[in-house]
Amino acid sequence: METVDPRARLRDLAAGRGDSLAALSAMLGRNAAYLQQFVTRGSPRRLAADDRRRLADYFGVDEVALGADAGRPSFSLPRLDIAVSAGPGAYVDGEIVLGAAELDPALATRLGLREGEAAIVRVRGDSMEPGLVDGDLIVVDRARRSPDARGAVFVVRIDDTVMVKRVMRTPQELKVMSDNPAASPVPSGRVEIVGKVVWLMRQPR
Repeated sequence: METVDPRARLRDLAAGRGDSLAALSAMLGRNAAYLQQFVTRGSPRRLAADDRRRLADYFGVDEVALGADAGRPSFSLPRLDIAVSAGPGAYVDGEIVLGAAELDPALATRLGLREGEAAIVRVRGDSMEPGLVDGDLIVVDRARRSPDARGAVFVVRIDDTVMVKRVMRTPQELKVMSDNPAASPVPSGRVEIVGKVVWLMRQPR
């Protein structure tokens, strides 16, 4: 069986898309030299599991090509045909499964995810900038639907409108807010918590 050199594979994938290793490092939240050192010096010896998964998602390749162990268990998430609005709101008739994506099992464990209770959806609009921007893919844990007083980012349904907002619980009610101060007011209505946003899958910008 042919052995794949993950450093050479990453270099070729980046060159094929015209991406610099510095830009890819920035996508991972690392310093600009991180992937350059991995490719040219072999330091680190192996990519961290989270970094490897994000790069594999970005390039559309199996993580084995980037150094993951072959035969590892997988954690599958459905990708739903819903654009959760970070703007005025999106009306949806139902959930249509577009396909599935693999999440690193170690990351899924760290996030506390269980198969069948999480999904990937796309953000639309700018009302949650700078944290979430138009086109972002987010992982939503539908088993976590209880905001606390500190607040967190959730996908919510207000009447028939599905959106992603920051939600906190007050003694009187659930407070639903946008992060962008220039955003339009959140519509009034009955608030249903769909799930908590637990991970962001972002490509370099």
